Amino acid sequence: MDREWGKLSMVVGWAIVVEDDPAVRKLIVDILKDIDLLSLDFDSADEALNYLRSMPDGCPLVIADQVLPGQLQGAEFIKLVKAKWPATATILTSGYELDASIVPYSTTYLAKPWSTDDLVMTVVNLLQPDRPLKKH
Repeated sequence: MDREWGKLSMVVGWAIVVEDDPAVRKLIVDILKDIDLLSLDFDSADEALNYLRSMPDGCPLVIADQVLPGQLQGAEFIKLVKAKWPATATILTSGYELDASIVPYSTTYLAKPWSTDDLVMTVVNLLQPDRPLKKH
């Protein structure tokens, strides 16, 4: 697993991780750290959005679980992020089967349980330096 990651293109930027399960949140943060990506983690989208609003340039990557405590669910949070920062790469995860219409435009959906390799490859594909800023 790890040995293959050395062949991957370098990723740049940082990530916001929104996951209410502490063990899964720590796992995502640790996986991102393994590929040299720093992250800030939150257990609710409400807290994450409040933080992001203080960042004029937003964040290069958002990984959000769909079912979260608080007012905002993952898909709603991602839609708000995309409306303000359209270039933000987004990943939506869920342990529940989601209707495809819930997944916001240009967002990658990863069903739980996802594998470490699935998450790493998705992040790398989204954050490669030559990635176009906007998808149409």
